[in-house]
Amino acid sequence: MPAPDQPSAAALEVAASVFASLRSRLFGIAYRMLGSSAEAEDIVQEAWLRWQTCDRDAVRDPGAFLATTTTRLAINALRSARARRETYIGPWLPEPVDTSADPALGAETGEALELAILVLMEKLSPTERAAYVLREAFHYPYEQIAGIVQATEDNTRQLVSRARKRVADRRRGSVRPTEQRRLLTAFLAAARKGDFSALEELFASEVVSYSDGGGAVRAARHPVAGRTTVAKFLVAFAPTFWAGAELSWVEANGRPSVLISRDGTAFVLVTISATDHGIDQIMWVMNPAKLASISAAKSTPTEPDLSGGPARRPGPPLAQDA
Repeated sequence: MPAPDQPSAAALEVAASVFASLRSRLFGIAYRMLGSSAEAEDIVQEAWLRWQTCDRDAVRDPGAFLATTTTRLAINALRSARARRETYIGPWLPEPVDTSADPALGAETGEALELAILVLMEKLSPTERAAYVLREAFHYPYEQIAGIVQATEDNTRQLVSRARKRVADRRRGSVRPTEQRRLLTAFLAAARKGDFSALEELFASEVVSYSDGGGAVRAARHPVAGRTTVAKFLVAFAPTFWAGAELSWVEANGRPSVLISRDGTAFVLVTISATDHGIDQIMWVMNPAKLASISAAKSTPTEPDLSGGPARRPGPPLAQDA
């Protein structure tokens, strides 16, 4: 017989089953909050430990309890993570996750998941980010979000409204994944050839290139901005960077991306964001620690066909794919 203060094996089995049914949502919340798969896993593990040791008989809604626990843990983790990111070497980009079959996120919606949006969400306060994620990605009612973030319902609505305004400008005119894939293909073809004119034609005037090496590998320590400057930058390193490179498609954070390998080892994931004005962001995730998960998860994607027609700017902005 178990000691009176210890749960029975049957009770723990039920607790594990409940947690397993909610785990993907909890990971989705934590990942969107932190932009790191590894840190999100730590949060989910801590939530599981707390679920095991709490008085579960007093919990009326396990989903609400675990969402609250996960979000509050993520808010605290984000505050300490931001302190670390202040000393991060070079631009910080989120750790990409393979969403081709959505095996980890299990999210009902792709909101607040794209790498470009996660970067933008770094400008939100931890509480704003939590309220935005819970509302936009998981459609929690304002009353419940207020309880989770420990604010009044009116203040919670204001938190979400402010976050939406900050994100809205970036999302306005964003092209859908099929158009992004075409633009990324054209970009890679021009970059590998060192074709300055083709690159300039693809770029928006305010294009920015971010390279995240984290000090572990050689990468640009500062963002490179401007159509002509970015094109010159890419042309300059083309002969050495692309030598022996093998390219394969992956779906990172719900958007087409390309994993670049050499001698069977991935050394960068590249993706873009674009509007009707052209490619406005290029993101190079080069930190080996951030590539480990998506490199292991990928199957054997088809190498991009870079022999397509001439590069051209996108047409009018297209609605996001469902």
